[in-house]
Amino acid sequence: MRLRLDSVNKQVGAATHLHTCDLELQSGAINVLLGATLAGKTSLLRIMAGLDRPSSGRVLVDDRDVTGISVRHRNLAMVYQQFINYPSLSVFENIASPLRLQRLQADAIRRRVAEVAEALHLTPYLDRRPAELSGGQQQRLALARALAKNAELLLLDEPLVNLDYKLREELRAELAQLFRNGRTTVVYATTEPQEALQLGGHTAIIEAGKILQYGPTLKSFLHPASLAAARVFSDPPLNVLPADRLRQRATAIPLTNATQLGIRAHCLSAARRSDDDLALEGRVELTEIGGSETYLHVAHEDYSLVAQLSGVHSFAIGANCSLYVNPADIYGFGARDELLFAPGMASG
Repeated sequence: MRLRLDSVNKQVGAATHLHTCDLELQSGAINVLLGATLAGKTSLLRIMAGLDRPSSGRVLVDDRDVTGISVRHRNLAMVYQQFINYPSLSVFENIASPLRLQRLQADAIRRRVAEVAEALHLTPYLDRRPAELSGGQQQRLALARALAKNAELLLLDEPLVNLDYKLREELRAELAQLFRNGRTTVVYATTEPQEALQLGGHTAIIEAGKILQYGPTLKSFLHPASLAAARVFSDPPLNVLPADRLRQRATAIPLTNATQLGIRAHCLSAARRSDDDLALEGRVELTEIGGSETYLHVAHEDYSLVAQLSGVHSFAIGANCSLYVNPADIYGFGARDELLFAPGMASG
């Protein structure tokens, strides 16, 4: 199934929710919509589903215009952030409900429910009600009901956001495996760059209702088309400095046409790793310890930098320190915020 958005625009009153979006999804694969809250991800999903109609533009499925066709007449399924299950029905009947609407035979329903329940580890709970399940199991159930339909298009609107960290990690890995069968086109909305990288596939980077870039996920991460795309696809936030700060010190990188430089947090270190490393002196503002990593916030002149350091480190607030970066790890952006050079890429 090929889904394409052709110059889709969405106006709500005086507000523009989507600005002339053109997007053709990768068929039979995972397509990630990556952007901050209110970037326009849900608006795109609802238009793809037929729940909302664009103010202008078309939605095409296999080159057929389906813009005005209701969601009821489309072969798709959708899962939201909240657990939406039928509380009075058993797990089995929840999963079977879309199959009964399709008027499948009882044997076919049993086989499909058993298959999906096994894939999502729900087999022991088929006789239970949703209220008897944990939060993770309830979200698995919502996913199972969507998967049971064998829909050509599966839309997932931040489906794991309300789960705890461990459950998110487990389900994310399972979903990535489930969707690699090539039978379903999946659209997965998230605010988390790390989630996009773990899911793989293709990613559309979205900001303020605009699609900034679309392509293979890892390529989009390594070579963002613009400074705006790099900011969206960076967590911790991208460190951005004027090129003038390093122009006289970094002969190893082509700074001539760059106006701004981007440094990802994991590329900064608290100790020199190479003779080519550049030192950025500053003052410790904050130290955050998150499991096996330390996030060090440093005031460098009139800019704030954040370094993602492996291991647990202790720094005194207000102490002087230096952060180091190799010139080969620096991104360069031009006067129009376009990417000029990136690690592993020839300069433009």
